[in-house]
Amino acid sequence: MPTNAVPAPQDDHFMGHPKGLFLLFMTEMWERFSYYGMRALLVLSLVAGVEAANPGFGWSQAEALRLYGLFTGFVYFTPLIGGWLADNYLGQRKSVIIGGLVMAAGQFTLAAAIPGNLSLFYAGLVLLVIGNGFFKPNISTMVGDLYAEGDARRDGAFTIFYMGINAGAFLAPLICSTLGEDPTYGWRAGYFAAGVGMVLSVIIQLVFANKYLGTIGVQPAAHRALAQSGGKKHPLTPEETDRLRVIFMLFVFVVLFWAAFEQAGGLMNIYANEKTDRFVGGFEVPAGWFQSLNPLFIVVLAPLFSMAWSRLGDTGKDPSTPRKMVLGLILTGIGFLAMVGAVYDQAANGKASMWWLVIAYFFHTTGELCISPVGLSMVTKLSPLRLASLMMGVWFLINFVANWLAGIIGSFAESLGELAIFSGLAVTLFAFAIILWFLSGTLVRWMHGAEDRSIA
Repeated sequence: MPTNAVPAPQDDHFMGHPKGLFLLFMTEMWERFSYYGMRALLVLSLVAGVEAANPGFGWSQAEALRLYGLFTGFVYFTPLIGGWLADNYLGQRKSVIIGGLVMAAGQFTLAAAIPGNLSLFYAGLVLLVIGNGFFKPNISTMVGDLYAEGDARRDGAFTIFYMGINAGAFLAPLICSTLGEDPTYGWRAGYFAAGVGMVLSVIIQLVFANKYLGTIGVQPAAHRALAQSGGKKHPLTPEETDRLRVIFMLFVFVVLFWAAFEQAGGLMNIYANEKTDRFVGGFEVPAGWFQSLNPLFIVVLAPLFSMAWSRLGDTGKDPSTPRKMVLGLILTGIGFLAMVGAVYDQAANGKASMWWLVIAYFFHTTGELCISPVGLSMVTKLSPLRLASLMMGVWFLINFVANWLAGIIGSFAESLGELAIFSGLAVTLFAFAIILWFLSGTLVRWMHGAEDRSIA
């Protein structure tokens, strides 16, 4: 990383935010295009028959979902390591570039593995896991570093950043699934397109970071914190300990949310492919296209949610982070009630209407908007400077546990049936929402004023 970087000009703003935010927006957008493009293909290419017109690996549904859960779990475990390395040795900017290059190599390796080379396929997944560990926690931490402590724009910035994530996730299935599910091009073309997206992300960061980010992300956070403390290391204060306690307490509830939400790429993806009427006239909608519903809803709804939180804040009625997460759990549970409706529709008519999936993804999206960007912003508010990227890695560790659980939950669908899975998830989400509601007051007290404008 260049050592002659200069701070970004303080008046270099767009739409009321530093232009560096929109650089990070584009970097993350293409990285998410790459990841979600691969995700839309992973389970489908594994279960595709080896003798099919578009040959895959011929795995059973249960086998594919277990690997999906294991892979997506480790995708969110390695940010813990990557965050620590960035905080102490590499800095965020260098880590993002390393991670992007390794992930691009992983996508092209998956493309080369299709069809039939399972060892090479595993190697591609390992590269994606490693690369994501360097990339994921550090791009998010840099968003927080654009704003001074107490800057009221931070929550809005993460909402904008989250739109970038989902713009990439929206485009990815439309391109990668269209190519990958078409026997004319095949799975290889879909994975290759995902690799191209990752290359674009790296190029954008290399070309524009120095201009729009200045020194942000260049120096490891631990070094900055040491300089600010006069060269002396200090233990965590009681206030810092309480704030970290909040992060870990909310960990439990967000694990459940993501374990349910990640059925989208596994069980719900298979349900769309095998048990949903996807015909519109004479055109059959590719199953992977349903993966674009969530990010599309994010892009449409995120500004509305941001506006709602801001207006509530102006009147002193902005819900606290725990209360927003309560709402998120309830909305996600309603989405699974829609999937219960899909199961009954399928039982009555042979295949379920695709509108059940649309409704489910809508409510899952509203739940996500109450949990994910809110959680990212919370971590940057509550984490001590010297632990900033590490704690972001801890937050993503939630997804490691959740995706592992998601794969296990989805794998039981063949033995228990989709009705048991979908209804069980709905009931569990509602129960955890009630528990978190009663805990929210205590959690807000432990934040020690980090959300002074919020109500418990």
